Amino acid sequence: MVAAPLPETRDRKLCHSEGVLSHIQCFFFGLLPAVLCYSSSALCNTPGCYPLHSYGPCSSKANNRVIFLPPKNLPAPLLFSSFSSAMLDQMANEIKLIAGSSHPELSALVASRLGIDIANTMSLNYSNRETSVSIGESVRDEDVFILQSTAPGDVNDGLMELLIMIHACRTASARRITAVIPNFPYARQDKKDKSRAPISAKLIANMLQVSGCNHVITMDLHASQIQGFFNVPVDNLYAEPSVLRWIRENLNVDNCVIVSPDAGGAKRATSIADRLNTAFALIHKERPRPNVVGRMVLVGDVQDKVAILVDDMADTCGTLAKAAATVRENGARDVYAIVTHGILSGKAIETINASCLAGLVVTNTVPLGDKAERCPKLKIIDVAGTLAEAIRRTHNGESVSYLFNNVPV
Repeated sequence: MVAAPLPETRDRKLCHSEGVLSHIQCFFFGLLPAVLCYSSSALCNTPGCYPLHSYGPCSSKANNRVIFLPPKNLPAPLLFSSFSSAMLDQMANEIKLIAGSSHPELSALVASRLGIDIANTMSLNYSNRETSVSIGESVRDEDVFILQSTAPGDVNDGLMELLIMIHACRTASARRITAVIPNFPYARQDKKDKSRAPISAKLIANMLQVSGCNHVITMDLHASQIQGFFNVPVDNLYAEPSVLRWIRENLNVDNCVIVSPDAGGAKRATSIADRLNTAFALIHKERPRPNVVGRMVLVGDVQDKVAILVDDMADTCGTLAKAAATVRENGARDVYAIVTHGILSGKAIETINASCLAGLVVTNTVPLGDKAERCPKLKIIDVAGTLAEAIRRTHNGESVSYLFNNVPV
């Protein structure tokens, strides 16, 4: 193999190591061509032969070849491997998991799945309700993940705390900041559906980006188009694989029918029905004003079947209670409701207890407190494994699409 000659104007002195300084110069000025040079030696049968120009001082022209000469008494493989390993060790950054105050239980589960400790932080409110955040350890050049969900009654406080945490990490020179928001706030305000109505979900997206967020991980957005409100990557995970596993383990799939409580959730319900190979039904509802449901009409056959109502969130649970009653009136044997985000605000627990639902299944994306004790019908699916695996894959530069159809072990 004939190499390109060195430019005649370049100084081509042989570089032999006679001290630490020479080692460092050879490394910084000639590492890349040196590695390529060493790997190509088998092609030209000459140790250290590199068939292109060398850009460092450790080079020489001999027989129209550019030769890299390592320091005396030090084998070339040892030189390259030792320097490369040291550089990789210095460049490797760690996962820094920061937990907001809204859902410490979920943060602890995610940290346990990752096998790491939650970063030391402190958040407090002054007497005038201003939020102050202190990061207790270095995040410089680290891969930071801030987990903050939205708790009923504290949505705005939790959101402000998240924004301040992101900004604190940005000013502390974090390499990348990912906001892990299992239940995205203001997701129901995703469009201008009446005169002078705000698109608040877009505002939240802007605030997250201005604070310094580089990436967002969330779960079951109320409207998938919210991802388009961002100029940074957004990974919208699905609780569907965990829901499918719960249904298969707890119900007789052959006698089930999947029911969407409204037209907006039809796509979500049909996806589950197709995966289970079961029937599908739809409830058409009229909502005269927010959190108030009018007339309901069932489209589909539920006679003598176990009906499973599927939705993305349960707030006051008025819709689920009325939908369950409608399904039972049309001949369903039992009615279950499975939702991703169990917000359960106001008198939701009392509404569920008084309804004809046989069970309400929610994930732990939202803190539930003592609601499970107050509602015997409430069942919880843990999605900490999915969130932890998404964090791990994001940190390692791996695809997260595996999680769209599978539950991590």
